[in-house]
Amino acid sequence: MDGAAILFILAIAGVASICLFALKGLLDQVPDVIDSAGKARDAWHRFKKPEVPPGADDGEPPMAA
Repeated sequence: MDGAAILFILAIAGVASICLFALKGLLDQVPDVIDSAGKARDAWHRFKKPEVPPGADDGEPPMAA
């Protein structure tokens, strides 16, 4: 009976340790995911509204040579 209690305690501690290790690994990836989401959002905005080159449409007709 004493051996079973010790094994049970060690098993619970092992499961808790594995869960904490997995949670730490997941939380370490969160900043990279947020940065990637920001870059994807910026790229999407650039895709939806491309920048017009300056001077391309100034309202004057082209000069004759």
